[in-house]
Amino acid sequence: MKFLTCFCLALLGLALNAHAMDRWLALSMIESGDNDYAVGNAGEISRYQIKPEFWPGGDPSDAHTALATARQIMRARVEAFERIHNRAPSDYEFYILWNAPSQVDHPRAAVRERARRFQNLIQRSDYTQYAGLALNRRQN
Repeated sequence: MKFLTCFCLALLGLALNAHAMDRWLALSMIESGDNDYAVGNAGEISRYQIKPEFWPGGDPSDAHTALATARQIMRARVEAFERIHNRAPSDYEFYILWNAPSQVDHPRAAVRERARRFQNLIQRSDYTQYAGLALNRRQN
């Protein structure tokens, strides 16, 4: 019984990580078109377009470093959201937490539009194929 419980929890963890990867791939795609060398108008760097004041150091063109940094930034934001709302953020809210965290409950029109695009990207049926290609590209 203990083995079965551990096995089920491990599967749940894999499922949650698979969903989270979908979010990170979509975020990279919507923020920079998966461009590891992208630099935004306000100096944002990496495929996730991280503001310089949040960048802890290291190579922003390294996809693994950029992902670790993005996850670290979002950890505190998601935890705060969960404390306030007693639930995990939806895909729509996740993007708002990334792009404009102070607007999560009342996003402005431009942020709402980008959050809808992010949500739609995750829900696309052909997105799974893109995600598989992107993962293979990163591993090679």
